[in-house]
This record gives sequence, structure tokens and C-alpha cells, in this order.
Amino acid sequence: MLLTKIKQHGQGLRSLPMLPFLLVALVVLPVLVVGSALLTPTQEVWTHLWRTLLPVMMGNTLLLVLGVGTGTLILGVSLAWLVTAYRFPGRGLLEWLLVLPMAVPAYVQGYVYMATFDTAGPVQTALRPHFTDMGWFPEIRSGIGAILVMTLVLYPYVYLLARAAFRETSGALLEAARTMGHSPTMVFFRVVLPLARPSIVAGVALAIMEALADFATVRFFNFPTLSDGVIRVWHGMMDLRAASELAGLLALVALVVLLLEHAMRGRSRYFQTGGKAPRIAAVPLVGWRGWMALAGSLLVVAVAFVLPAGQLLAWTLQELPRQPPGTLAVYAELARNSIVLSALAAFFATLTALLIASGIRLSSSRVAFVLGRLATSGYAMTGAVIAVGIMVPLSAFDHALNNFLLQVRGVDVGLVLTGSVVGLVYAYVVRFIANSFSSIDASLEKITPNIIAAARVLGASPWRLLWQIKFPLILPGMLAGATLVFADVMKELPITMMLRPFGQDTLAIWVWQMAAESLWSGASLPALIIVLVGLLPVVFLVRLGNIKN
Repeated sequence: MLLTKIKQHGQGLRSLPMLPFLLVALVVLPVLVVGSALLTPTQEVWTHLWRTLLPVMMGNTLLLVLGVGTGTLILGVSLAWLVTAYRFPGRGLLEWLLVLPMAVPAYVQGYVYMATFDTAGPVQTALRPHFTDMGWFPEIRSGIGAILVMTLVLYPYVYLLARAAFRETSGALLEAARTMGHSPTMVFFRVVLPLARPSIVAGVALAIMEALADFATVRFFNFPTLSDGVIRVWHGMMDLRAASELAGLLALVALVVLLLEHAMRGRSRYFQTGGKAPRIAAVPLVGWRGWMALAGSLLVVAVAFVLPAGQLLAWTLQELPRQPPGTLAVYAELARNSIVLSALAAFFATLTALLIASGIRLSSSRVAFVLGRLATSGYAMTGAVIAVGIMVPLSAFDHALNNFLLQVRGVDVGLVLTGSVVGLVYAYVVRFIANSFSSIDASLEKITPNIIAAARVLGASPWRLLWQIKFPLILPGMLAGATLVFADVMKELPITMMLRPFGQDTLAIWVWQMAAESLWSGASLPALIIVLVGLLPVVFLVRLGNIKN
């Protein structure tokens, strides 16, 4: 039996084209590099880290995971159930307004809230003449502030998946439960939530992964985590080995989150009738209940999107007339760098995803399925982990190439790939290829097998099949995936911070640097551009019909 399985896996591997296999290997390499650092720990590194910030960073990371996970779970599920199970004024508009906070990066939301609610901010300044003691006002620069800000921008992950699951729930099941004497509350917890549990858990896991990847927000709020620790070790100690080992610990935390997600789904299986089964019948909320539902939902949109976007717009309109000559040229250069890097990342991520997805579909073996899952593993890692995983092999390659050329040609070429656009785009592709791969793979799934079979009978080669038949059919999916990658790279901060070439600043880097110096208005225009670009995925969700009234 064992020999048979080995032969089957070997046949599956041989049937897989070599190019997709090599591309998957390149995508997975940074993750493996960081993971291998934990296998050979350096005692001096861990002793130093343990005596300094490691216990604090580990504790804060745990609190961040628990806080963001709980906050996004409660807020996302509540709003999803509200707009699905109830009918009230403005519900159709709110269904997509509640997704808008996804366009705001957490570090932008964080610096706006810091500027607004900190001691010198306008809120406390306005309240101070009316109160002799402001000690009652909550301290925004804290772990609670960081968790609150991240919850506000990350709850749409849970909201979208929970809402989709609720819309797929058969209304007949709810009616059957009610006829058995269950109250609406019991029906929700005993029928609806178990059916939606896989989607809800997946959404919470995505929110937690995004929170783990953040380093700027937690630094704004003086709440150091492991992700922030990797940046501190990288820039402060200039120790690549220490950074890689700490990044390995962060990768281990991410792996634990993924394993917990799988475990929380449980072994139970919940099946729905599907087909033409009626959806959940929305209960009308009349009178003050309907207006309360509308007010509560609008309050979430106001604090999570309108406040940061409005404040950025106000700062921009206030500061632009006072900017010295040449400032707009600086902003234009930052925007150009961001757009070029985002476009390159979107192009190569889409191309790589297309080659991998098409290649593994030529083989129906389990090996191909595993390779497909491995290709998207980078999205489960934080930006700091990917950056370290890229830097280690690129640095080793550059030193080996330099030593070889010195011995053979006597030429010192220095570092070729380390600190270059090539390494930066490579990291972007590893981090965000999952967006393109999922979209392209879903489009390929919809292609009728008869079309492919007919083309093969007529003698079409795999490459001709891909270019002339598959490509036109999956073009919308490719554009959707490329747009998601473009928007994610525009607001990506840890990878850009650690791997960008000297002088290659972006809008995200400028926002981080200005906000770190408390120059709130100086970061407003770049931050506003990032938010506007972040609206592109929301527009695609609406246009593709994922959010329907």
C-alpha cells in the first residue's frame, strides 16, 4: 500500500509541468527560510531578547490576538445578522457602506485617532475648559486604543464572510426550529451560527493575521508586539540572524492561529439544502427599532470610515495652500513610486498565479493540490516575516555571486539583488499572490471541460490552450485579482520599510515617517490617496455582485 502511494505521488509530480513547480518553490522559499531559523536557535540572541522586550512583546501579541479576534467577531457577526435578518430604513445602502472601513489601513486609522483623541488633540482641547481634571478621559495611547482601531478597520473581513453565510442559510430551517418552540435567540445560536461557523472562523482568522502583520499602529499606541520587534531588531541591532529568528517565532504564532482556525471549525459537518430553498425572511423593524438599527450602523461607518477620511480631507484642504514650492512634486514622486511598485507587483503576481493555477490543473494528482495550497501560504505570514525570508537568500546569493566574480574576473559587483526593486517586488508577490491565485483559480473552475477537451482533440498545445481559450475567459478574474494586489501593495508598510532601495520612498513610507514625528497634516494627502486606492477592492466587490441589495 505504501509503495503504491509513493508511486502515485511520483507520477503526479512527473505529470506536473516544471515551470509551475519552480514558481511554487520560489514563492515558498522565504517561508521555509524563516521557519528553518527556529531549528538552529542562537542562545545569545534569545538570551538578549528575553532580558529586554521579548516577554512584553509576546504578552502584547497575545492580547492583540484575543482583543482583535473578539472585537471583529462581535462587531462583524452582529452587523451581518442585522442587515440579513432584519429590514429597516437604509438597509440596502448600509450593506455596502459597512465594507468601506476595509479601505483604510490600520496605521492611517491609528494616526488619525492619535491626532484626534490624544492629549493635544482637538477633542481633549475642546473639553479641557469645561473640566478641571481630565483624568477620566481614556488614554488612547494604549493597548486598548490599538485593539479598538484595528477592530474598526478589520471587522469587514468577518462581516463579509458572515453575511455571505447567512444569506446562504435556508429560511426553512429557521421556520422548522421555530415550530419546535425555539425562541429567535435560540434559533440564532443553535441553527444559524453553527451553519455559518466555518465562514465566521475564517473571517476572524484573516482579521487576526492582518493584526499580527501590523507594526506601525502598535508603535503609534506604544504597544510593542512581535511584528514591531522584528522591525526594531532589523533597524536597531542590524542583526539579520536575530531578526530571522524573531521572525520565525512570529511565523510560528501565525501557524498556531491557522491551526486553531482549522480546529475551531470542528469535525461536525453542516449541510444545507441549497437549490431553490428560500432565504431567511427579513423581519421588518418598525418605529424606533428601525431607526435605532439605522443609527447604530451609521455610527460604525462614521467612526470607522467617515472620521478618518473626513479628517484627512480637512487636513489636506488646510495644508495644501500653505505648502512651500516643490512639495507637490515630492508627493507626485511618492505617488509615482507607489504606483510603479504596485503595478509591477500586480503584474508579476497575476502572471505567476496564472502559470501556477494553469499548470496544476493539467495534473489531477494530490501533489498538484498541495502545491496550489503552498503557493498561497505567503498570505498567512506577516510582511516582516516575508521581508526577512527574502533578505536571507538574496544576501547569500549576492555574496556568493560577488565572491565568484572576484575570483574569476577580479570584479567587485557588490550587492545586486539585496536592496533592489527586484527583491521588493519578489516579496510583494510572495505576500499577495494568494489574491491573484484565488481569483484566477475560481475563474478557471468555471470553464466548461468540454471546451478544453475539444481543443485538445484538435491538437492545441497547453500554451495555445492557455493563451487563446483560457485567457479570454478568465480575464475578468485576472483583473479582479490584479486590482486586489495593487491596492494591498499601495498600503503595504513592513515589506516596503525593510526592503526598499535607498531613496525609493512610497506614500506608505511617507505617512509612517510623518506620523511618527507627529506631523499629522503632512501625512494627510498621501494617506488620503492610499484610502482612495483602497476603495478599489470595495468597488469590485459591489460590481461583481458579492454585495447585493
